[in-house]
Amino acid sequence: MKKSFYILVLGVFVLGLLSFTHFDFFSSMTKVDYIDGSKTLKFTTKLNTSHISQAIKIDPNTAAFEAEVKKYVNNNVDVAINGTPKTMTFTGSQVNGESVWIYYEVGNVSDISSLSIKNSLLIGQFPKQVNIMNINYKGNLKTVNFQKGKETVEVNF
Repeated sequence: MKKSFYILVLGVFVLGLLSFTHFDFFSSMTKVDYIDGSKTLKFTTKLNTSHISQAIKIDPNTAAFEAEVKKYVNNNVDVAINGTPKTMTFTGSQVNGESVWIYYEVGNVSDISSLSIKNSLLIGQFPKQVNIMNINYKGNLKTVNFQKGKETVEVNF
């Protein structure tokens, strides 16, 4: 009984110390939807505003921000469908307080049996970065994550 009490006290003490420790949390979320009517794979990515502005070294309130985000996405995201690399089209971005929403797509997509995606967004700047992606293709939902050492993932449908 005495040993359990000491373990409990130690646990409370450790939790108390951890509450004063600053934890950095680095993540992004991407939603990928296949639009059957237009045969388009649409990507919507949500990033932390201060993290992306640090990565591209530009203030998000400047006119040049979107052009730099476009370059950054084009350098850090690649898509191959059924083994064939595809060209992504950047369609825009939007700064909304602490978040930046980024929109891009791949057109002329008929059937997908395999989808290979490289997503190294912010991983070079923040080694603990985790990029989560939900892929919805014809009713099939797959969730994958990307992190340092695992920047490319292949999904089969």
